[in-house]
Amino acid sequence: MSTGLGPFYASSSLSGGRRRTTTRRTTQTRSVTPSAAQLERARRQAERAQQEAERDAAIAQLQKLRLQMTSVHLQSFAAAQPPLIPAAPHLGLPWALAEAQTFHLQGVGRLARAERAAAKQRAQHDAPEYLATETERLHVVREQMITEAGQWWQALLSNDEATVCEAVNTAFSDNPAAGCAVGVDGSVLSVVMRQQDLDTMPTQTAGLTTSGRPTLKNLTKRDRILWWLTAMGSNIVATLKEGFATAPGIEAIDLAVLTRLPDTQRLGFVAYGRWTRHAIDSTPWREPEDALRFLDIGQDLACSVTTTASGNFSSTLKPLDTTRVPGLQDLLDGAQDASDSGESSLADLDITLGANAPSEPPARADDPYRIRSFAEWKQQTLSPSHPTPRVPPTASTALIPGQNLVLPEEAWQGLRVSFNFAGADADLTLFLVGNDGRVSGDEDFVFYNQPSAADGGARLLGKQQEGHQTVERAIVHLSALPDGVQRVAIAINMDVETGLTCGSLTHAALDLDCAGGVGWTFKPPADPSIRAMVIAELYRHSVDGHPLWKLRALGQGWADGLDGLARAYGVDVA
Repeated sequence: MSTGLGPFYASSSLSGGRRRTTTRRTTQTRSVTPSAAQLERARRQAERAQQEAERDAAIAQLQKLRLQMTSVHLQSFAAAQPPLIPAAPHLGLPWALAEAQTFHLQGVGRLARAERAAAKQRAQHDAPEYLATETERLHVVREQMITEAGQWWQALLSNDEATVCEAVNTAFSDNPAAGCAVGVDGSVLSVVMRQQDLDTMPTQTAGLTTSGRPTLKNLTKRDRILWWLTAMGSNIVATLKEGFATAPGIEAIDLAVLTRLPDTQRLGFVAYGRWTRHAIDSTPWREPEDALRFLDIGQDLACSVTTTASGNFSSTLKPLDTTRVPGLQDLLDGAQDASDSGESSLADLDITLGANAPSEPPARADDPYRIRSFAEWKQQTLSPSHPTPRVPPTASTALIPGQNLVLPEEAWQGLRVSFNFAGADADLTLFLVGNDGRVSGDEDFVFYNQPSAADGGARLLGKQQEGHQTVERAIVHLSALPDGVQRVAIAINMDVETGLTCGSLTHAALDLDCAGGVGWTFKPPADPSIRAMVIAELYRHSVDGHPLWKLRALGQGWADGLDGLARAYGVDVA
């Protein structure tokens, strides 16, 4: 019923089985099936949307690739400085006493009070001499390193060939275009660079349709050559800038570029010339297109890509005449056919220099400040009839997250820590913190750049490969830690350069043991969302007024890696 004022409702509210009625029009629902034409139209729309998404992704990828390949020269390289030799770790008497007691108490039963007292007296007698000997030895080591560093720096400044080539090749090791320093003549460095082959360049680039829509278009031969030439110039300039920054005494660099030619699939030289330090330093490098200025500032320059009469670059790539430069043809002959003499030649450049990423992480150098254990020092004073006592290790107790236990007295004198892992690279770190859970200063953060703290009370012992696993070790002398240190956090962090997470680690385990043969092991979770983790914690405790040290298994992680972990413990991260 309509009154002109909108819908009108009538209903009955009487009790009983009366039903409620309404004057609103009701409609019956019915199922609607799309037609074949509608289904086909929807399918075409979905295909078009997918094609557009794939096209946009390809365009973005090509634009990013081109920018990366043609912007290498925009990097800046810090000039080499005289080597700075770090100070030797400072050692304290509490550390030396803990080391001595660990040694002398080996094999002495816990209930043999007289023997234990005698062992501790011997430790107190030996500790000062051990401390003095190690302190003097580390001082001598540092003086030797200072002398050697000074000699190396002078050799670099005077352009000693072996020194310069070694330093430059170390700097070149991570370059996108493999470079190799091959000799020094006066103040001129000779470098060979391996440029990406033209055949491996993309065949398409981003463009626009006539209506202004983004699209992919095929590269012409000339445009492809221009992209390749700009990338080569970018790599050349970056190689020159890094070479000059690494070798302060070098004033010019003779550089020759090798690549595999598309017609013959053989290595050939496609550019060579001389570039001076002044030319590189005085040229502005602001845009990717600036990379082509290498053609204007080089001396005695030859390049396979030439400029035509119309001002455009040529569309072909031909090998250069190597007879103009003495020695180039000999190098090229060695590069074309592998030598059977066993000597290294440019034939290896395509393989060895072309591999920019090492298959395995390079081994870390031995720690020159490695502290000799008390057992090593004592062995020099013991007669053969008094061998160093050894306690056979017992099976380690497996820990679960959150579990804690009281550490025995032997662990106070020296708790050995080992982190075993495979699958990726990681580093062991220690934080010495107070009651507030924060370090008192950055010196209480033990990591690869600062391997010792608390006068030797906590220190890293180095990382090494053992079979298919990597092991990094540390030692903590709980009895030698200052009273302000209430906790020691034992943590790991993934190598920041790799961008990997803890999920990449395999067979990871933290093992702890002490001289008494007691040990514990904890397997941290392989969490793919974190890059740093506190695996375990050592903390002070007391029962009935008696001080104790306890161990707790944790496995707590930080997604932002070592920086976030360090900040959580109060370390000032730059």
